[in-house]
Amino acid sequence: MNDQRLHPTWPVLRDYAGEHLSCIAMPLGGIGTGTVSLGGRGDLRDWEIMNRPAKGHRGGEAFFALWAQPEGRALVTRVLEGVLEPPYEGSHGIHGAHHGLPRFRHCRFSVAYPLAQVQLSDPAVPLTVRLEAWNPLVPADADASGLPIAVLRYVLHNPGDVPVKAVVCGSLRNTLGSDGTNGEVAVGRNDYVEATGLRGLMLRAPGLDQASPQYGTMALVTTAHQGTHQCAWPDSQRRRWHSDLLAFWDDLSADGKLTPNGPLEERGVAGALTAEEVIPPGEERAIVFILAWHFPNRQTWTPASSSPTTSCACEDACAADTIGNYYTSVYADAWDAAQRAAPQLPTLEERTVQFVRAFCDSDLPLPVKEAALFNLSTLRSPTCFRTPDGRFFGWEGCSDAEGCCYGSCTHVWNYEQATALLFGDLARSMRDTEFLHATDERGCMSFRVNLPLERAGEYSLAAADGQMGCLAKLYREWQLSGDDDWLRRLWPEARQAMAFCWIPGGWDADEDGVMEGCQHNTLDVEYFGPNPLMAGWYLAALRASEEMARYLGDDDMASRCRSLFERGSRWVDENLFNGEFYVQHVLPPPPDAPIADGLRHHMGAEDLSDPDFQMGPGCLVDQLVGQLVAHVCGLSYLLDPEHVRRALASILRYNMRSDLFDHVNPMRTFALNDEQGLVMCSYPHGERPKRPVPYFAELMTGFEYAAAVHMLYEGMEEEGVRVIDAIRGRYDGRNRNPFDEAECGHHYARAMASWAAVLALTGFHYSAVDGTITFTDRPGQHFWSTGYGWGTCNITAEGGARHVTLSVLGGVLRLHRVRLGDGIEGRLPAPREYASGEVVEMDMEADTGQ
Repeated sequence: MNDQRLHPTWPVLRDYAGEHLSCIAMPLGGIGTGTVSLGGRGDLRDWEIMNRPAKGHRGGEAFFALWAQPEGRALVTRVLEGVLEPPYEGSHGIHGAHHGLPRFRHCRFSVAYPLAQVQLSDPAVPLTVRLEAWNPLVPADADASGLPIAVLRYVLHNPGDVPVKAVVCGSLRNTLGSDGTNGEVAVGRNDYVEATGLRGLMLRAPGLDQASPQYGTMALVTTAHQGTHQCAWPDSQRRRWHSDLLAFWDDLSADGKLTPNGPLEERGVAGALTAEEVIPPGEERAIVFILAWHFPNRQTWTPASSSPTTSCACEDACAADTIGNYYTSVYADAWDAAQRAAPQLPTLEERTVQFVRAFCDSDLPLPVKEAALFNLSTLRSPTCFRTPDGRFFGWEGCSDAEGCCYGSCTHVWNYEQATALLFGDLARSMRDTEFLHATDERGCMSFRVNLPLERAGEYSLAAADGQMGCLAKLYREWQLSGDDDWLRRLWPEARQAMAFCWIPGGWDADEDGVMEGCQHNTLDVEYFGPNPLMAGWYLAALRASEEMARYLGDDDMASRCRSLFERGSRWVDENLFNGEFYVQHVLPPPPDAPIADGLRHHMGAEDLSDPDFQMGPGCLVDQLVGQLVAHVCGLSYLLDPEHVRRALASILRYNMRSDLFDHVNPMRTFALNDEQGLVMCSYPHGERPKRPVPYFAELMTGFEYAAAVHMLYEGMEEEGVRVIDAIRGRYDGRNRNPFDEAECGHHYARAMASWAAVLALTGFHYSAVDGTITFTDRPGQHFWSTGYGWGTCNITAEGGARHVTLSVLGGVLRLHRVRLGDGIEGRLPAPREYASGEVVEMDMEADTGQ
């Protein structure tokens, strides 16, 4: 039997089957709520809902089963998953929960994030099943995109000639108290609840300390009216030799009904819930389950209790270290989250599908769509969270059991472009934190933020690229929001952050527009001497600061930044461009030269007379990332455009590997064998330093995206798409998880640089300050988003004329003029805001500007 059907309105970007299912783990959950991941065979894995990463943690060991009996024929019971993947060997056989139960023989995974469809069939089962798993994702609406739930809809199709009685049973074990690494399973209690159209199980741990980091609730509910339940599997009190699992399976398999029982206070008790339907021949029925959670006691990533200078009597959890979650301030518990979300699900699904459909229907190459859309899962992974005041924070990535590299690290988060373009308020909250809380009176910005916020600046070390990038992002957020008051509020600290470059012993102490000083950067070392990476970030910050200062009437600052920009740009082109690409001049500081406090991190380069771990004459993959960000911000060229294009061509020529069989890499391995991609730093003409920049031989997707997207901006579309396709080819479901691009940790933030490819290929730029939206003049269907509104732009051509249909599908768009390419512009009589559902149509001519 292979009568497989997909949801009629859900778009699909990628299909996976066979061995390409093995690594799939798609996060299901909201922004800042943690997630449970949907495996490629329809299983639930990686329960990361308890305020920390937990790769491999089985959490509630939830699984779903189908009981089915055609009229007058034999019944069958199956776990609603595809078969287990190899390897099968282990010291005691296959490892994992309920691994010995029968499953469906055929499985396929179809997805356009966050809409996943798992198709299941088996010759011995009278129904085919489609699991539709999702969580709301709506641009410009962080609350709608931040629900602590996973929606699992099982669509049962009857291809036979007689009715089939069907039961879908969900089971969830109460493992409260254990997050996979800390604590142990507490004495739990599962209660059956019926309320406002929902039936389900509420999981609590009554005796667990309410201040414990593991304290919380879970719920498994269904919207189906007919069904049975068990608060505890039969034989749960004894539970020896897995007798409870056998008793549960026997009970369900007998007649599709569960023998009801009351709450049982016991460790690790599993409860179950069924939903019943009769499926007529040739028809299908849908059964909806909602998994919800609520864990309020998020701990800070910089605990005061572990500080040698802090006295703390707490043993397990210090009150000063509990920072909490935004979502748990909105909902009282897991049942409340499910109950309040359920009535909204039809509308939220419609909005989510509308977004994903609009994006997938755009005229972008498939690898670009996949890279941009699938990496949005990082926003909803354990990498990111929100504190009760709504502020947004992020690790760099996640280790298996804890966050990796804390502090919303400025030099890593500089690369990603998704947050600002999809959730503008969240991006602005990061700028608030950086400038208003992490920047001291000198203008030194801690590139890692301590929490709670009153300790934000304790790290007190600055990263040259991080600080400069934040200035460029401040300009970006102002342009996208059009909020002049917000800019004025942050400008004094931003001005000081710019001027920090010029202090004695600083990055550009001689004020010649070029950074020569001790420059800590995203490669975790300090560069000494002029180099393209810092030069580009510095030039971008100077241009952004010039524009902001001039707008605010700070003419002295604007002129100072302009003068430094012009001198620096000219010097870099004349001195660092070697005819093919930009290089570093390693410049040891004089023995008596001061290094300002906060600049030196002592990560490499201990002997300043001959600094090691420098880039030197290498061809660095992201040598032009400052220029890329300038393009995103609409700040035009920082360097000679011809030099820029030649440098990109050199990156492709010297750093691209068509395979890696002969590649030598002493560090981490993110690509190997027949895989392709861009290495970090090549030395095509020899002269590699004995100790080069540490990651020179690695391949890391965020850096690769930066180079690839910049190629797209420079018209090198075939080359840029080739690089992006090579990256996504490595994340194919067989070798790696398509929803987890790793660098220093899973779900690495830098990989969201992939969203900028959408901007580059559509020619998109937006300024809410003057109400101008810009696209390429190429005919086609384009997706756009500003962080506050989103929609589509359809461009048709007839001769030199263009007809534009600009649709606002969500949020709002302040609009005064539409520009296409360099020479076509259409104006509205006056600026106005367009709301969701409104359409703007214009006929435009290149020669008249109308």
